[in-house]
Amino acid sequence: MSNEKVLIVDDDESVRWVLKKSLEKDGMETALAKNAAEALERIGEGDIAVALMDIRMPGMSGFEALEQIQTGGSAVSVIIMTAQATMQNAIEAMRRGAFDYITKPFDLDEVNILVRKAIDVRRLSLEVNVLRAEVREKYEGGLVGNTSAMQEIYKTIGRVAESDATVLIHGESGTGKELVARAIHYHSKRAGRPFVAVNSAAIPSELLESELFGHEKGSFTGAVARKIGKFEAAAGGTLFLDEIGDMNLPLQGKLLRVLQEREFERVGGTEAIKTEVRVIAATHRNLEKFVREKRFREDLFYRLNVIQINIPPLRKRKDDIPPLADFFMQKHQTAPGKARVLTPETLKVLRAYDWPGNVRELENAIQRAITLSPGDKIFPDALPPQIFKPGHGVGLSFENFLEEKLADLVDRMGGLETGDIHSLVIQRVEKPLITLVLKKTEGNQVRAANLLGINRNTLRKKIKELGIKGPFGAAEDEGSEEEE
Repeated sequence: MSNEKVLIVDDDESVRWVLKKSLEKDGMETALAKNAAEALERIGEGDIAVALMDIRMPGMSGFEALEQIQTGGSAVSVIIMTAQATMQNAIEAMRRGAFDYITKPFDLDEVNILVRKAIDVRRLSLEVNVLRAEVREKYEGGLVGNTSAMQEIYKTIGRVAESDATVLIHGESGTGKELVARAIHYHSKRAGRPFVAVNSAAIPSELLESELFGHEKGSFTGAVARKIGKFEAAAGGTLFLDEIGDMNLPLQGKLLRVLQEREFERVGGTEAIKTEVRVIAATHRNLEKFVREKRFREDLFYRLNVIQINIPPLRKRKDDIPPLADFFMQKHQTAPGKARVLTPETLKVLRAYDWPGNVRELENAIQRAITLSPGDKIFPDALPPQIFKPGHGVGLSFENFLEEKLADLVDRMGGLETGDIHSLVIQRVEKPLITLVLKKTEGNQVRAANLLGINRNTLRKKIKELGIKGPFGAAEDEGSEEEE
């Protein structure tokens, strides 16, 4: 069934017939409805792309049906038809969200062209929505977390996305300030326009003005050509000013003027250039403190701080570490089809660490661990040394763990004149080792002996001596006739 049918809605059967023949002759599929209620029911089936809708019909009017289509979130484009070619009807049709408005009697060729246009525009709109969803998914990736603090951030993003209010994002380095800014942009009406990021701390102050506003040829040494600044590059979209607290005072004044007047001049230029761009700023600095110390303009601070979003450091939302780690594991998997997993001990180490570098440091740690881990499990000793510290108990490698436990045992028995430490240690290690191997082989003693590298008779003897018990009866007999 085609999902681009044209629905003809008119109480006049002759109008329905004429339009049906004309549109089908032009290769389009049609459906018919004699009133608005029937039309809404037909649209509900989901295969209508465009509706040609008469205004005056028995019962519900075409305008009322149009309003229900709009409020119901349908992607159907509605072309209003009427024999009353009044200004009021035309204005009302467009105000209510009609794709277009035609009057009777109409030229059938023009109707066909208009319907084709409506179908093409709808198809393009649907494609744009799909692309927007893909872009949102791409840039929302790093915004992972289920803690109440992150849920509040998600809610704020939803509230501010559709407005043009200036947003100030505060958070330590590595918390994901740019990801929040991108999420706001890609959920807004500006999603199809550029998102341009500028890091004020990464650009020398003498070059930052040119970076933001551009410059004219010959305006300073080295200006061999005109340069378009970030405000122009972001036209119609979003300009993200990261680390705004590092911007010098003179440039702060010029930025304030742009935000107030919505215009600027390039460096060395005299032409006033209008700008229509949303500004989102971010900083890890305490701007209120900077204002008190006269290091940041108070008027600029209040201009930027219309809506403030505070991103907590990772150490204050440690419940988000497991889902973040899982996300970065999937992101950085290198071997196709080989899914590595973090051991419980590794997760304990990750949760125990304070993460001064926040989410960025966590991602780097996961990427390093994946690179250094040959197997399908990632153990704590694959983490960076500042995160995994042998000797601190949680997450020790086997060798270090064993060394620590043995040292403790020797210390406790060191005061005795005699003792059988060797026998005690061997017994404590041997019993769980043999038990685990038997579980792995499902009780098959031949395979267990092979894995352990000992004779099967020796294995049977140790099982008895160590008092190892388990559901190995049936499997124990398996292979019992095999030669040793």
